[in-house]
Amino acid sequence: MKKKILKNMTILIAISMLVMFGLMIILIDQQSRHQMQEMVETEAGYVKLAVEESGISYLSEQTANVSPSRLTLIQADGAVLYDSAEPAEKMENHKERPEVKEALEKGSGKSTRLSFTMGEVTYYYALRLSNGNVLRVARTTDSVFITIRNSLIPLLLIFACVLAIAVLLTKRQTEHLVRPLNCLDLEHPLENDVYEEISPLLTRINQQNHQIAQQVETLKEKQDEYDTITENMQDGLIVTDKTVILSINKKALGLFHIKKKECIHKNILTLSRNQDLKACLDLALQGQSNNRIVEMEGGNYQFLGNPVRVDQEIRGAVIFILDVTQKAQNERMRREFTANVSHELKTPLMSISGYAELIMNHMVSAENTPEFAGRIYQEANRLSTLVADIIKLSKLDEQEDCLPMEEEVDLWMMANDVNWQLQQKAEERNITVKLKGESVKIHGNRQLLSEIVYNLVDNAIKYNVENGKVHIHVHRKGDHAEFVVKDTGVGIAAADRERVFERFYRVDKSRSREIEGTGLGLSIVKHGVAMHKGEIKVDSALGKGTKITVVFPL
Repeated sequence: MKKKILKNMTILIAISMLVMFGLMIILIDQQSRHQMQEMVETEAGYVKLAVEESGISYLSEQTANVSPSRLTLIQADGAVLYDSAEPAEKMENHKERPEVKEALEKGSGKSTRLSFTMGEVTYYYALRLSNGNVLRVARTTDSVFITIRNSLIPLLLIFACVLAIAVLLTKRQTEHLVRPLNCLDLEHPLENDVYEEISPLLTRINQQNHQIAQQVETLKEKQDEYDTITENMQDGLIVTDKTVILSINKKALGLFHIKKKECIHKNILTLSRNQDLKACLDLALQGQSNNRIVEMEGGNYQFLGNPVRVDQEIRGAVIFILDVTQKAQNERMRREFTANVSHELKTPLMSISGYAELIMNHMVSAENTPEFAGRIYQEANRLSTLVADIIKLSKLDEQEDCLPMEEEVDLWMMANDVNWQLQQKAEERNITVKLKGESVKIHGNRQLLSEIVYNLVDNAIKYNVENGKVHIHVHRKGDHAEFVVKDTGVGIAAADRERVFERFYRVDKSRSREIEGTGLGLSIVKHGVAMHKGEIKVDSALGKGTKITVVFPL
């Protein structure tokens, strides 16, 4: 804008100066001509008096040399009697000359003639004498064009100097005018003390600023909401256009071990060269929703690809990455559990069926019938216990979120009750059970905590050696309660420690028939501890016994 103002002002000044110089020259020329005419007319009056007093003898060569004007004496018929510039006899008749004709009629006459070839202007003034003759006085001066030509160089120098000064002043003035505009505080437009003419513009800018601020705040809130939702998702999320990644959440970044700045606005191949991921994206960009299960990072992940359409045109794709590892494990465990349940139920049922068939077919003597009936009873009890444990696990799975967990339970008292319940079983194998510690109260489900304590102490007795020992210790440690069961039993191999909590898993399969149990006790324990937000640790070695520590938050 400053350059435009300076340019326009310079052109305007130049034009103004040219017009001014032209008008001045014309005015000066007119003024000069007016003065010349007055001088000619005055001189004509003097000469007329002199001629009428002295006669034609006044018009001599001396008079011509003294006067800068051209003097001509003309008879009434137009013949030239005297001329100070040329011989009279060589001059043509002047009767038709305008100034002479006018003088003869009115007593005086005048005319101006321009010579384009000579670039001169001649002013003629004629007076009629008393004897009828006409005295004409003429004077020649340069025309305005000659004046301009002769004064061109000085005029150009003056024009250049004045124009340069005017441009400098204009530049300073322009900067002075523009400076307030350059210093406008557009963040607070109404606080600017500038020209009144731009007040409507500043008011409009202020309104626009408020609208933009509101829109930015709305967009920021939506972006924060989107970021909060996506960053806290348990599943991976990738949003792309047709070529590059537009958004990716923390879960997906962690899965592919990459930083956000390394993949945003870049091709998805920079994220991972996994062909399943690329195929999922390609199908989504072709308008096809698709999903596939992929094994990666030691787990199972489901890629869900969906196209993003805007006005019926595919603009990008959204890819969800679901961690289905637990689902796959649960499915595997379900199949194993179903197979194990079938096997565990089949074994006592076959025994019951076999013993019953022998008795039914009278293949058992009377004295052996009680023994066979006892075996049927034992197998039926085993089957009942197995079904009861299965039902317990099923209920725990179903009631995980709705089981009451606000009862106050004293762990030491509960351990003492369990010790009393299992005292006879321990004495049958000559196993010593000792309980130590202090009263520690926690909040939870009494029945479920009783199952945990009972199963741990019962296992310590069942899998112990003859004349073995079981130590139970209940104590407070910081803001946690610890329940410890330590035995001198057969122990657990390192390879089996992680699997002892699986359903129907038995460490010593050769003794599984000899030892009463369903193989579900430790599964119930682990499930119950997890529902109480606790932690269970196993420290064991073959032939050296086992120590199980359960930590509950207070």
